[in-house]
Amino acid sequence: MDELIDILTPEGKPTGKTALKSEAHKNGWFHATVHIWIFTSDKKILLQKRALTKKVFPGLWDISVAGHIAAGEEILTAAKREVFEEIGLQLVDKDLIKIGTRIHQVSHANGIQDNEHHHVFIAELKVPLSTLTIQEEEVDAIQLFDLDILKKTKNLENILLPRFHDYYCTVYDKISDELLLK
Repeated sequence: MDELIDILTPEGKPTGKTALKSEAHKNGWFHATVHIWIFTSDKKILLQKRALTKKVFPGLWDISVAGHIAAGEEILTAAKREVFEEIGLQLVDKDLIKIGTRIHQVSHANGIQDNEHHHVFIAELKVPLSTLTIQEEEVDAIQLFDLDILKKTKNLENILLPRFHDYYCTVYDKISDELLLK
């Protein structure tokens, strides 16, 4: 879906300008997204298999939920909206633990220039996987994997991307820390 998003500076500051997501990707304009990594108390991580119709990384087992922050939308609101839209899980603010913001810059072969500020969250899945419903336009499947998969990305095919191994290890560490607090 081509939605209206806020354009940011490379440092992540608002420019006061908005554009369609397709324009931002065509021109390489910085914008904000949310990443939500969903884990279970028994050390599993929920991954989604991206729909084959996606313009980038189709068919890849990837982040539990990710999406763009709409123009004028609050970060937490976007995170909760994306989780509900993509997997049918209703979260409240206190369920989402922000673990950081990362700058992501990738030029894709199809011409998409991803210059994004990812607002990264973790959240615990407290309902059975069978109660979730996927948004078929975005997601082909969801599955729980052992949390350790985040540290093994260099040896896997079609599950996460080896070039983001350090990012996945950071997420693994933050989830592990959270599980120790329980």
